[in-house]
Amino acid sequence: MAHAEHAKEVIERAHSIVAALRAKREREAERRREVFGHIDVGKPLRMPNRGIQLSLKLQ
Repeated sequence: MAHAEHAKEVIERAHSIVAALRAKREREAERRREVFGHIDVGKPLRMPNRGIQLSLKLQ
């Protein structure tokens, strides 16, 4: 029965690791929402008209 007890401990440890990782991921997601949530996306900036392109005749 030692194998069953060991397997149970391994499973419990794995569950606790998964729970800790999920909590960490949720905390990080909440932090991202706080940091990036207030950033407004404005209208795209209009590129200025660059005029005509001159030919490049070196000789």
